[in-house]
Amino acid sequence: MTTPPPGLRERKKQATREALREAALRLAVERGPDQVRVEDIAEAAGVSPRTYNNYFASREQAIVSAVTADREARIAAAVAARPTGVRLADAVTEAVVEQYTHTGEREQQALLLITTRTALRDAFLDTTAGIERPLTAVLAERLDDTGPHTARVLAASVAAAVRIALEGWLRPAGNAETAGSFGAGGLVVPSGSLPDQLRAALAPLAPAFDAAERRTQP
Repeated sequence: MTTPPPGLRERKKQATREALREAALRLAVERGPDQVRVEDIAEAAGVSPRTYNNYFASREQAIVSAVTADREARIAAAVAARPTGVRLADAVTEAVVEQYTHTGEREQQALLLITTRTALRDAFLDTTAGIERPLTAVLAERLDDTGPHTARVLAASVAAAVRIALEGWLRPAGNAETAGSFGAGGLVVPSGSLPDQLRAALAPLAPAFDAAERRTQP
């Protein structure tokens, strides 16, 4: 089934959201996050503060959105795109690691800011809850709806595991002197490699994924 393209209204809303998060990140990099007001972001994006509040509840949400935008949907899409012969636990793990660690320069700037501010770290961690809904839909289709709660429980467990991994990864970064760096091995802060943290947190879920897959086999 082909998803119809978004209408004009939806495209305008998406453009506004993108303008706000781009303005938020640019101003945060230029001035420092603590020197950016909601009014500044709205003005830079060409909208009113009231319109801003229709999209984001805080400046932290807008800044974080510059690196997390649509990530949850991309994780689900990556799992759906894996061949059916690929072990589901592996498909989910690799999708999560890929979407959380393959970043461009803009995302790296945002992540470096996130590691230095408690409010930004909290907003970043809160985004992991968004993994559950799109991943539930993909898992339900992949598992052929083996039970009314199986896909949702697995997806919620993935979201929790990702949050735990990110909490461990970000915990030491309490000030600018401990900000992270980005090397060939993935995103690194004093607590180590983010890919390694994600794989370690997701590993205990593998038996549950394997059991769910076995129930779908004839």
